[in-house]
Parts: sequence; C-alpha cells; structure tokens
Amino acid sequence: MIPVPAGRARRLKNAAAQRPNSLEGTGMTHRFRCTACGQCCFGQLPLTLDDALANAGLFPLAMIWTPLRKGAKDHASVARLGVTIRVTPKDELAVLIVPTAYIPPDQPCPALGEDRLCSIHSHKPLRCRTMPFYPYREEQFQGEMLSPRKGWQCDVSDAAPIVFHERKVLERADFENERNAILLQKPVIKAYADYMLKYSPFLVADLAKAAMKRQGGQVVSSLSSFLTASRNPQAKQIANLQAQALGRALALTAGVQEYADYAASYGGWKKEMDYLAAR
Repeated sequence: MIPVPAGRARRLKNAAAQRPNSLEGTGMTHRFRCTACGQCCFGQLPLTLDDALANAGLFPLAMIWTPLRKGAKDHASVARLGVTIRVTPKDELAVLIVPTAYIPPDQPCPALGEDRLCSIHSHKPLRCRTMPFYPYREEQFQGEMLSPRKGWQCDVSDAAPIVFHERKVLERADFENERNAILLQKPVIKAYADYMLKYSPFLVADLAKAAMKRQGGQVVSSLSSFLTASRNPQAKQIANLQAQALGRALALTAGVQEYADYAASYGGWKKEMDYLAAR
C-alpha cells in the first residue's frame, strides 16, 4: 500500500453538500465534509510538477520516489501513473516519482495561517483540492481515504454529504483534474528517472530496499537534480525562489534534534539552489 502523505483539505464540498443523501445501502457509500480544522495540513504534500514549480518560493521541495513490488495493492495504478524500474531480469518495481513539499510530519504547511486556514486557498494546489481522495490509488479503493486520522475533525456523520458510492467518486472534477495532470507530466518524470538511473545507478538498490519495508519506504532526491535533468528554461528563477524557501525551512529546523535529517537536507539543497541561481 502507498504511504499516503497528509493532504490539505481546506474547503467544503458545496456541490456535494447539495446532493440528496439517498444513495445508502451497499456498504460502499461514504460521507464526508471538510470542517476546515487544519489538522491535515501537516507533513509532506505531494504535488504535480506545475504546482510544485509554481510554489517554489513557498514550499521546500524534494523529489520523492515511492516503490511498490508486484502484488502490492496499488501496483497497477502506480505503474500507470509513475514509472517501472527493472531490479532483476525477472523482477521490476512500480515507482512514483513525485515533487513534494518536504516537511516534517508534525510541522504545518507554510501556507497554513495562524487562524488555521489556508492563506493560498483561492489558488491552492490540485492535491489540496482533491483531498481526501488520492489520485494514485485505484478509484474503487478511494472510500478508504474517507476515514479521518486521529485528531482530524472531518465530518463523516449522517449529516455529511455522500461523496463516494458504489466504488465511484461522485464529485469528480478535482479528482480527474489532478489525475490528468499526473498523466500529462509522466513523460517528463520518465525522462528524469532515466537520467537519475544513468548517473546514480545506486538508486536501484535503494529503491529495492525501500520496497521491502513493511509500511512502505521512500527514496529522496533533490529538486536541483530534476531542474538539471529536465533542462528547465526557468531553472535559474526557480532555483532562486527555492533557495529562499529552503532557507526559511532550515531556520525552523536547525538545531532541533528530531529535525536533524530535514535540516541537513535543506542546508545541502540550498547550496545547490544557490549555485544554480548564480550560473
């Protein structure tokens, strides 16, 4: 199963709220309403490429590789939306490679205001609009995303609107927009994977090791490697913005033992971004 990072549910599903709640009866019906509690706005936020680069001045970004072995529940979906990487002549992994706001699990999104509301609500990323649904999971399993985690205040009572019925997402626009964006960016992600595997062949062993972890594992690479591999024409501007975001993230984590790994990553990546910005 894919480890699903916390998302950013920050609005009521108004259209869903107006839907008649007359679809009960199959056991595949789920209700949900966001209460704007802000509890899901912590930790890693997976993004589309467009959303990541558009918010390079806000989020400390990394490329997160999540491998799945054959037989895993979401293997087919990940293979379709991500890439496949051969580990041995007879075995391959399905791998998601996702630009991600790389934030410690107990730290808030930089866009979360003191009032616990999203400060970029009107132009928030697709990931935040689609929550609690998750595009990398098969649609038939999306109902599993509708059980609030501990501490979350999502409304799943009988008063909440029905949003999932008979293995289908009912209000589909955001879900399909995010999935389509992921499909459109797949060639760029595939080219990046090819580049990394060529110049960092140790990645195959790291991914194979991560895939063996019981709760799922990740391999983290820098955004600078993506900017270099993709030859992004805006790399210098993006790097300048990202260096600022990484600097802020470093200031929040430096000297805190539990964030030592994050601080080390932020510091190293900031140096890379400063170099790209100065080229």
